[in-house]
Amino acid sequence: MSKFAHLWNTIRNLWRASFPKFLYGSRILTMIEFLELMWPFLNKAICRTAEDIAKPIIAENTAKYKIDSVEFETLSLGSLPPTFQGMKVYVTEEHELIMEPSLKWAANPNITVVVKAYGLKATIQIVDLQVFALPRITLKPLVPTFPCFAKILVSLMEKPHVDFGLKLLGADVMAIPGLYRFVQETIKKQVASIYLWPKTLEVPIMDPSKASRKPVGILLVNVVRAQNLRKKDLLGKSDPYVKLKMSDDKLPSKKTTVKRSNLTPEWNEDFKFVVTDPETQALEVNVFDWEQVGKHEKMGMNRVLLKDLPADEIRVTTLDLLKTLDQNDVQNEKSRGQLTLELTYKPFKEEDMEKEGIEGTDAIEKAPDGTPAGGGLLYVIVHEAQDLEGKHHTNPYAKIIFKGEEKKTKVIKKNKDPRWEDEFEFLCEEPPVNDKIHVEVLSKAPKKGLIYGKETLGFIDISVADVISNKRINEKYHLIDSKNGQIQIELQWRTS
Repeated sequence: MSKFAHLWNTIRNLWRASFPKFLYGSRILTMIEFLELMWPFLNKAICRTAEDIAKPIIAENTAKYKIDSVEFETLSLGSLPPTFQGMKVYVTEEHELIMEPSLKWAANPNITVVVKAYGLKATIQIVDLQVFALPRITLKPLVPTFPCFAKILVSLMEKPHVDFGLKLLGADVMAIPGLYRFVQETIKKQVASIYLWPKTLEVPIMDPSKASRKPVGILLVNVVRAQNLRKKDLLGKSDPYVKLKMSDDKLPSKKTTVKRSNLTPEWNEDFKFVVTDPETQALEVNVFDWEQVGKHEKMGMNRVLLKDLPADEIRVTTLDLLKTLDQNDVQNEKSRGQLTLELTYKPFKEEDMEKEGIEGTDAIEKAPDGTPAGGGLLYVIVHEAQDLEGKHHTNPYAKIIFKGEEKKTKVIKKNKDPRWEDEFEFLCEEPPVNDKIHVEVLSKAPKKGLIYGKETLGFIDISVADVISNKRINEKYHLIDSKNGQIQIELQWRTS
């Protein structure tokens, strides 16, 4: 076995142990292919970090040299990723991958800086950037969601060699005697002083807690009835309804209908909840007395631990309604009525893993023979967008509409290239092979009451049939009614 084959075997085996589902659904990539695939993520993350680092340095020097402002007009590392001249790989007991490459980077960056001083404006551009460095790159923690790690830690094992040019209004700034050497040495000294080992540059890629908690099943809940509820109204009546919520779930509670003037209501209403951790999660239920005016009064509460539910079996349980969830609270000794639920926990079926093929061949996941017979979960990840532009403001967010249900990403202010990484779930009774998902990008007005309200920045309608057949698609789409705007959407179909 060659040294390179042995090296890649080490990396591949570590990745398989850490996030096999990513490799199962994709071919095995070479290091160069992996870097090319990751480069758009790294480009944006590094530029974001560089801006954060530069801001306090710029603020300090603008005051010192009486400069009005220094701003990045454009900041991109370009489309060419670094190349590796050699590589050392370390496997540790932690969920991490450590690499020490010999790195060469002849880049095509698009970096321009606008400087304003004494009533004048100058635009400076970086050209012909070349970097030679020996970094230590740590990918950690490894997670089961693309891009497969939550952050990058970078340290320099020795001072880097940096070569570049600066241009000012078509002239070469480096033609000024002594300036070229001064700028290069200053940059190398600054970078090395901050990030020379053991000091580390941390580049966040994604939220690890968000990445590690993926749907593993569905909880079916039928709210059957309540009995012996306490009278809350002055006339000896109550108007009860039930609120249900999964613990550790940021989604709003689901509610039954209100049963007017009834202390023994029957609902027989069905609800579905996504389960991410059946060992720790619980179904929380609260019974309220509806009031037309004022706050609704809580009649009682309880919860069901998911770990107590057998898989794929219907469990009918009657809960005593409590004042609090503290078992030692004496207030719970007083009867507040009972609530009957019918519960079924349906874990997702694990896909059979294909046996590892011959080394050097591509392992490609086979599409299933036909669409699934039962229902399932449509999982939507809104990654990012590029080249958005509003007429009066660009504070973008995405709105997703599927089968009449609407969900929204967070708003990112003053950004033409927003990165949301927001995830949404849609439960389906049957495979939505004939449905489309509508994604619209809008810009929120900076303040209420302005003449210009929210603006539409573009939209796209995506057929769901492909994800039903292939289990997962991750594509960039050109936005309709947008000059250059694009959006990256990932769809996953999980069967129950």
